Order: sequence, then structure tokens, then C-alpha cells
Amino acid sequence: MTTQEPRLTSLSHGGGCGCKIAPGVLEGILRGGVALPVPPELLVGIETSDDAAVWQINERQAMVATTDFFMPIVDDPADFGRIAATNAISDVYAMGGTPVFALALVGMPVNVLSQDTIRSILNGGAEACRAAGIPIAGGHTIDSVEPIYGLVALGLVDPARLKRNRDGRAGDVLILGKPLGVGIYSAALKKGALDAAGYARMIATTTRLNIPGPDLARLPGVHAMTDVTGFGLAGHALEMARGADLGLRIDWGSVPLLPGALDLAAAGHVTGASGRNWTSYGGVVTLEGVPDSDLALLTDPQTSGGLLVACAPETAAEVLDCFHRHGFDEAAVIGRLEAGSGLVVG
Repeated sequence: MTTQEPRLTSLSHGGGCGCKIAPGVLEGILRGGVALPVPPELLVGIETSDDAAVWQINERQAMVATTDFFMPIVDDPADFGRIAATNAISDVYAMGGTPVFALALVGMPVNVLSQDTIRSILNGGAEACRAAGIPIAGGHTIDSVEPIYGLVALGLVDPARLKRNRDGRAGDVLILGKPLGVGIYSAALKKGALDAAGYARMIATTTRLNIPGPDLARLPGVHAMTDVTGFGLAGHALEMARGADLGLRIDWGSVPLLPGALDLAAAGHVTGASGRNWTSYGGVVTLEGVPDSDLALLTDPQTSGGLLVACAPETAAEVLDCFHRHGFDEAAVIGRLEAGSGLVVG
């Protein structure tokens, strides 16, 4: 008699970027760490909350290096692999870079999951890398209690076109490339409350590579970029504002949302990470007329979320056109950077 394998999501205490340590907790862990020398070639390191490290090779080239991995957000092994790989590669795009190759990070409960299931996860990751035009050149595997998959992603960028998250300017508008709600969808999926159409939308958005990144970096009016992942829109937008020593205003009515996400949140399908996010940074967020039921979307952890771009107002049309040319039809202007501090949402 064949023993049925457990659902992938049943083996993990959290899924996707909802696994991230909350920003306030992470700050406490890193506070007082050992200071290391920073060579001039290290253009971006741990001194900011950027998406990747960047090391200058020569006047025209710098290496972008990042890693990301997490536990299953879905039960289909190939979809899990595709989502995890897409999410990891996104950090290269968020710096304005072009990915060149990846290394796989694999931790699997080998006595619980079959070799076919594990192979399918890896094949899903390879499919995402193939779509990005890069090989998986190696990696590392361990036997672990929970399934874990991700990538070390490496890319190249012209240092003159490098986009950090801290270089926004007062008056810049913010443009978001993908709709919010992935965490809400994943919570509903775990409880069997996400229908087939919702699952298809979830897979479509989480496996869509943020390929506009390098093209956006070439636009002179684009000043800063990041991608919205585990800390939610509010958390990553605050990182951008704090890095620039500015305040931030978001027009909540302009923020694109996945269909049905608000209704699912109102029905209680919210991740634990959403509450942890709010505990970490809610004290500097002012809500103006935003219903309490919408708060879960503002803090919702996005797995493989969209690019968040700060650009001069006169460049906004070009940025939107770039997103639309790459198939990101829901990209929208959602706010602006301004003098002050904190985040106002209204």
C-alpha cells in the first residue's frame, strides 16, 4: 500500500516571503554586530536595506549578488520551485542588473518527500531560470525538517545605472509594478478558500519575472528601485523613504490589488507575518480614511512582488510605458516622496 505524501504547505510553519523575520526583530538582531572593513569596490553592502550586494569590477561593470529562499507557499512542487526562483532573481532586477547565473539552495526532508517531488521542485526553479536566460551552475543541498528552496542569483550592472533603494528625491512619484495580495491569497489557499481562478492569478503574478528592471535603470529620471516582498508595501516603502531621509505618502485608492483580495482579508485570510510587520513599523504609519479591513493589504507579505520605482514626475509616463511594454498592465503611480518622515496612507 502506497503512503500518500503530505501537502508541501503542511510541512512548513510559514510560506514564501511570509517566512521572513519581521523588520523590527531583524533590526534588533543585527544591531551591535561586528563592524567589518568596507572596501571601495563594495558599492552596496549591509549598511543599507538594499536588495543585493554590489561589487565593482571595472568602470563599466559591477557584480550584483543576492540570495533568497523560503518554505512552500503552494502545494504543487513545480510551482513552488518556479515561485522561489523568480523571487530570488527579482533582487538582481531591482538593482537595475541583468542576471547571469544562479546557484540552487536546497533543504528537503528526504524521508518524507519522494525523489520525484524534490526533482519537480528543482525543475520548477530551472524553468524560471530558463525564462530569465540564465543557467543554474551549481548549489548546495541538505536534509532538513522543512522543505526549503531558493537561489543565489548573480548579475551584472553598469555602476552608472545602479539603482539603490535609498536614492529617491523629494517630489519623486512612486510606481508599483504588480498588484498586492499574494499573502492573502496564500492564507486562503491553506484553508481551501482560494478558487481555481484565484490560484491561477497567484501563480501568474508570482512567476512573472521583473524583467523591466534593467530598462527602468536606463531612464535618467529613475532615481531609486526596490521590490516589494516580505515586509509588505508599507515596510519596503518605508525603507525607501528612510534611506532618502524623506517622508512618504501613498494614495491607497491608486494601489493595484489582486481581485478578491480585500474580501478574502475581510473573511480572516491573513498571514501571521502581516501582523508582525505592523508591530514592527505601524508606529510611524498614519492612516487617513483607510478602513481597518484594508490594513492587512498594506502589510501583506508579497512573495515575488512587484518593483517599486521612485522617479521624477516627468519620467512617470516613460516608467509606466516600460512596465506596460513588458506586460505589467496593472503598474500604477501610487504615491510620492516628500519632506518629512514616516508614511501617510490615505
